[in-house]
Amino acid sequence: MESRLLFVAFLFFNILSSLSPLIMNVSASSRLKDYSYYEEHMRRNLLANGLATTPPMGWNSWNHFWCDIDEKIVRETADALVSTGLSKLGYNYVNIDDCWAELNRDEKGNLVPKKSTFPSGIKALADYVHSKGLKLGIYSDAGYFTCSKKMPGSLGHEEQDAMTFASWGIDYLKYDNCDNDGSKPTTRYPIMTQALMKAGRPIFFSLCEWGDMHPALWGARIGNSWRTTSDITDTWDSMLTRADMNERYADLARPGGWNDPDMLEVGNGGMTKDEYIVHFSLWAISKAPLLLGCDVRNVSKDIMDIIANEEVIAVNQDLLGVQAKMVRNEVWAAPLSKYRVVILLLNRESSQATITAYWDDIGIPQNSIVEARDLWEHETLKTKFVGNLTTTVESHACKMYVLKPVA
Repeated sequence: MESRLLFVAFLFFNILSSLSPLIMNVSASSRLKDYSYYEEHMRRNLLANGLATTPPMGWNSWNHFWCDIDEKIVRETADALVSTGLSKLGYNYVNIDDCWAELNRDEKGNLVPKKSTFPSGIKALADYVHSKGLKLGIYSDAGYFTCSKKMPGSLGHEEQDAMTFASWGIDYLKYDNCDNDGSKPTTRYPIMTQALMKAGRPIFFSLCEWGDMHPALWGARIGNSWRTTSDITDTWDSMLTRADMNERYADLARPGGWNDPDMLEVGNGGMTKDEYIVHFSLWAISKAPLLLGCDVRNVSKDIMDIIANEEVIAVNQDLLGVQAKMVRNEVWAAPLSKYRVVILLLNRESSQATITAYWDDIGIPQNSIVEARDLWEHETLKTKFVGNLTTTVESHACKMYVLKPVA
């Protein structure tokens, strides 16, 4: 795609200069300079790393372990993703968050893995994770220190750190926004983008900018995902607030770059099973990254049933890549590939509710006869629907269907 754009740009400059010699006296050499400028502009402003055709899936250490993370936990988590079968469902990133490095760089200015918790070093850990068929992610910050203030950030060391990450075999970088120099994120974040591109290893770039300057408006030029919200907590209200904030930017998500309402809290104990089903459903239909934030080494059957729901995961990973919108009060919908539509009927209230999805709200021709697949009950409803689908939803719960016109 990029090469086509560059070719079109070259043709544009040639045609314009040949048709308008009096207005634009452009020599062959200056046209080549224009082309070179455009090529450089594209290289610096489009990540184009071939990653994130679908939202990333995996695990991140922060929501459960905070700073209490070490290489043993990371190795055991990688083992658990494989042994539980989660890796086969797409959970492939094993991401270390804050607090993995020493507070001081070495004499050459390099980041140093914390000797007390990562004594084998990050490269050895990456080799282990890769041996499991998984990918390793790491964390840094577009500031002088990370948010914990227990390790240095990458501000002023972007190129050096990107080369270090590439040499270690890192596959994912979460890049935070703490303790910066006061300059805008739109100034600081592209420096790391360029550094990652120069490092020569495809590394998923996650902009953890907290939605400060509406990164959905500019993130696609710089990274593969961008935080649209402040940090989530393991509560019903926090989860819904972030889903709603994220929904505002639905039109800006696309294959290669995704809106990120923060990592999953499913399994950390702060919500009920039904509330966690809502959480997972909203993230899936919103094409959000599905990054588990619980201890996957110790997951109950109820939680495993949620995070391993292949039908819901398939919605998140659908190649059409369209993020859902709230098309009517508590009715969320998005088109899927193969002429299907996914809907989520959400009940935030404290009592049972009846909710209706109307065809004209969700993009299905009004007189279509539709088959409905219940993604949490794993059954295709016997009833066929015309014009709308109405169902009863329990308090703090949801219903999720894939609709397929059959006539």
